[in-house]
Amino acid sequence: MVMIQKWFIFKFCKVSIVVLSLIFSLPIYAQERDTLVHKPRLSQYDQRVHKYYMFWKNLIPTYSKIQFAGNMGFLSQGVGWDYGKRNQWETDVLFGFLPKFDSDRAKITFTLKQNYMPWIFDLGDKFSVEPLACGLYSNTIFGDEFWGNQPDRYPEGYYDVCTKIRFHVFVGQRFTYKIDSRRRFRSKQVTFFYEISASDLHIFSAISNKYLKPKDYLSLSFGIKFQWL
Repeated sequence: MVMIQKWFIFKFCKVSIVVLSLIFSLPIYAQERDTLVHKPRLSQYDQRVHKYYMFWKNLIPTYSKIQFAGNMGFLSQGVGWDYGKRNQWETDVLFGFLPKFDSDRAKITFTLKQNYMPWIFDLGDKFSVEPLACGLYSNTIFGDEFWGNQPDRYPEGYYDVCTKIRFHVFVGQRFTYKIDSRRRFRSKQVTFFYEISASDLHIFSAISNKYLKPKDYLSLSFGIKFQWL
């Protein structure tokens, strides 16, 4: 009988210890769970620092481009930013070189370009195609030969358009090669593209002069895009 009582007391103490351990561990577990689920709230200073960091981070270009022709110079080069859910939007800043040809000197051009690619299709692991690339861009040529307002040396109304700035629309296609991660040096992928464009002046000329053919007002250009980030 004494043995049974001792056994019962031992079991009772053991169960009591386990139950008490569980009771005291519940608040600790709940606190740890709350710590994991609810992140500490950032102070106003930390929020300002985060916004400041993100602002400058977003200004870092994500790719570079080289483009031949397109009414923006013989050869243009610059950088840009892609954004959107699928990086379907791009903004380019390009500087171009225009040889002197029949003029007195060579010239520099500046182009601001907006691109939109609505679809992208993967062709295996290394290749992809964007069947439609479209957008618009505006460019200017640095030089005294071009102006925004008509110079006084011409009769009033002699020139109806600005010769300093041109606006263009374009459509084209793109083909991308994805570089293997073990072979990347400066870029993670390379995109080859072509575009067919027309300036505002050429479009007005085509509308008012029915005898003009597409080759008279359309321009073909080629380019390469190096994706950095």
